[in-house]
Amino acid sequence: MLDLTSNVYKLVVEHGGEGVLQSELWKELVLTSRDGSRLAIRLERRGMIRREKVLDGGRWTYKLTPLRMPVQIRSIEEAPCITCPYEAKCSTTGVVSPLSCPWISEWVVKEFRELITPQISAPMKRVAAAAMR
Repeated sequence: MLDLTSNVYKLVVEHGGEGVLQSELWKELVLTSRDGSRLAIRLERRGMIRREKVLDGGRWTYKLTPLRMPVQIRSIEEAPCITCPYEAKCSTTGVVSPLSCPWISEWVVKEFRELITPQISAPMKRVAAAAMR
């Protein structure tokens, strides 16, 4: 059951902030709705996903969205501290400090923008689609 729980979480994370319908996951993982529901409830209790009741095609189901995204090594690899010439002198109380570092500030803002851009664009797509109707 642990492997299945990991697989469910992995698929929910792959769908990102848009979420995925619970019924779609069960089809993809070849599970019964009973087993799938139990796995989703387990992840919800652990605080890893949110289950939101939605009406889809005249039937009630749950949309699963991740609450915690796994850490990606890519963002750490791009941290400016790795190649900083002042890294050896850097400390929170030193002349060179991460609290006032312009490279860290720039990096954090860039990472934040990349993180929120997909979340902003998805609602805007729905607004645009609704306006065209």
